[in-house]
Amino acid sequence: MNRVKTTQSKTGEIIAYSESAIRNNISAVEYCRTSMAAISGCAAGILGLSGTLGFLFYFLSVFVLWILVLVKSGTQWRKFFINRRNLLTNQFMGGLCTYVLFWTFLYGMVHVY
Repeated sequence: MNRVKTTQSKTGEIIAYSESAIRNNISAVEYCRTSMAAISGCAAGILGLSGTLGFLFYFLSVFVLWILVLVKSGTQWRKFFINRRNLLTNQFMGGLCTYVLFWTFLYGMVHVY
């Protein structure tokens, strides 16, 4: 079932969003975020980052992914997402858990054993 969500912009015009399309776009971004968290966790573990530097590396990689998604969607990002802030903050903690899992595993495999 396709539902259409409507909102009113600052200029007063009504904008309609397809709920299934927005859900699909967010799902694609979540997949990218999970993959990015795993890959950057592997990189941080292999590089031997520890402590605060490792967490800063995660924040940097999340920010770079956010910029890449905005660049890919171009100036018409409103066609694909409701707002930009949700692109940055959705599934942030889930990605952090994935990052820490891969980070600690590869750090232990490369630098401890």
